[in-house]
Amino acid sequence: MPSVGPTRTCVGCRNRAPAALLLRFVAAGSGGDLRLLPDPGRRLPGRGAHLHPDPACLAQAERRRAFGRALRLTGVADTGLLAEHIRTVSVPSESTDDGASSLRHDPAR
Repeated sequence: MPSVGPTRTCVGCRNRAPAALLLRFVAAGSGGDLRLLPDPGRRLPGRGAHLHPDPACLAQAERRRAFGRALRLTGVADTGLLAEHIRTVSVPSESTDDGASSLRHDPAR
């Protein structure tokens, strides 16, 4: 089944997915005050990168130091706001037992 719309690569697990399923984020600030901001509306200015809204993909991206490469950053960015947003949006989907868990993304791939 062909995907509809543009596809992007998750910086955490490196799997390609429709952009609508991924969370876009951008870097804000400069020097020692770099922060990663979630951009669910896909409207913030600047170079963006994409991540599955899954804590496992966030952890993989942090472990691989993928944020700096994806956004072409020279410093280390604070991931606090991005992590909080992912925790907020991922909690409801994990607590449901409607069979969608088999359709959910597998970051271990």
